[in-house]
Amino acid sequence: MIKIITCIIGIVFINNTLTAETLIYAGNIINGISNEMQSNMTIHINGKIINKIAPGYSIPTDDDTVINLKGSTVMPGLMDTHVHLTGEYNAKSQLQRFILNEADYALNASMYAKKTLEAGFTVVRNLGDSYNVTIALRKAINNDVVSGPLILTAGKTLSSTGGHGDSTNGWAKIIMGDHGPKNGIINGEDDARKAVRQRYKEGADWIKITATGGVLSVAKSGQNPQFTDEELTVIVNTAKDYGMKVAAHAHGAEGMKRAVIAGVTSIEHGTFMDRNIMRLMKQRGTVFVPTLLAGSWVVEKAKIDGFFPDLVRPKAAEIGPIAINTFAEAYKYGVPIVFGTDTGVSAHGDNAQEFALMVKAGMPEMEAIQSATSTAAKFLGIAETRGSITKNKIADIIAVPGNPLKNIRLMEQVHFVMKNGRIYKQNH
Repeated sequence: MIKIITCIIGIVFINNTLTAETLIYAGNIINGISNEMQSNMTIHINGKIINKIAPGYSIPTDDDTVINLKGSTVMPGLMDTHVHLTGEYNAKSQLQRFILNEADYALNASMYAKKTLEAGFTVVRNLGDSYNVTIALRKAINNDVVSGPLILTAGKTLSSTGGHGDSTNGWAKIIMGDHGPKNGIINGEDDARKAVRQRYKEGADWIKITATGGVLSVAKSGQNPQFTDEELTVIVNTAKDYGMKVAAHAHGAEGMKRAVIAGVTSIEHGTFMDRNIMRLMKQRGTVFVPTLLAGSWVVEKAKIDGFFPDLVRPKAAEIGPIAINTFAEAYKYGVPIVFGTDTGVSAHGDNAQEFALMVKAGMPEMEAIQSATSTAAKFLGIAETRGSITKNKIADIIAVPGNPLKNIRLMEQVHFVMKNGRIYKQNH
C-alpha cells in the first residue's frame, strides 16, 4: 500500500512508501566489538546503512533481497592500515622506476585496489606512493569511477637526503639530483614545515615519515635514525596544525624513540623495538602497526640469488624472525596494536595472511580480527561509521567459510564482500 504525504500551503498529501531491505542471513557473526560470536542472525540493510541485527532468520517481504550466508562467518569489512597500492615488489622493481610512467602507476594502482577490496579489505591507509596516484585513486573510488576500498593516503613519503624514502638511493650521480621538500626530502626545520604543508596542499590525509633506515632501500643501514629531534617536532606540530597525524616507518631503536617522543601517532614495523620504547608507546598511546607479512615475505625472497640488490639482501634475510619476536613481546607488554601489512612489498590481495602470523606470535584470533575492524576504525578516526556490524553503521560486510576463530587461515578465503551496501564479490 502506498501513501503519499506532501504539504503545500495547508493542503496535506500523504507519502509513506515502504522501502525494500537487503537481508543477510548469517550463520555466525563476529561484529567487530564483542568478544562473543553470535549465531543464526539476520542483518537488515537499507541502502548502505545497517538498520538492525535481529536474532533468527527474518521473514522477508516480497520486495526484499535475501543473501544466504548461513554456512559462513560474517564480519565487518577489514582494514589494512599500511599498504602501497601503486606498486608490488619484484625482481625488476629497481629497473621499473626508470621505465614506468605516471599512467602506468595509476593503472596498476586501480588493479591492486580492486584485488584488495575483493580480498575483504574495505578500508586501507596508503603510506607512500608515486606521483600522488592514490590521492587521485581515492577520488575515483569515492565517485564510483573504479572499484576499491575507502582510501586514506599520505601521498608522498617524507624522508631525509639518502633516507629510506629517498627514491634516488643507489642511482648514478648524473641522475641522482638534489630533491627538496616539494618532493618529500627534508634537511632542516624549514624543509620539514614546507614538506608537510605541501602534502596538505596536494590533499593527503596523513603524513608518512621514514624515521629510520629500511630494508628495501638501496642503502647500507636499515636501522639508523634519519631525522633530528627538531625536524621530527616540526613535522608533528605542523601536521597537527593542518589536522593530520603522522605515521613513522621505523626499524631501529634510536630513530623509533625520537619519533615516539616527538608525538607520532603510529610506529610502522618497529622491528628493533626495545622495552623502553614499548613503555613510552604504552604511556603515550602510540600505536604499533607490525607488518609481519612484509618481514616474512622478504626473508623468503632473500633466499633467491639476484632477487634483491646486494645491499638489500642481508637486511631482508635478518628481519623476519626478529619482527615476530618483537610483536610477541609488544603484545604481551600491552602496546596498542593495529592491523597492517605493508602490502605492495608482498602481493596485493594476500593481506589476510597477516592474521595467521599475528596468531602464531601469540595474539588470540578474535583480537587479531578486531585489530583489523573496530580497533582499526577507532585508530583511523572512522569508528562512527565503520568497523563494526551495528545499527546505523555503513554496510561494509564480508564473509568467510566456516569459523575463523578455530582456523584463522579462513580469513584468506573471503567469498563475500559488500561495501557501502553494494556487493562486490559473491562466491558461494
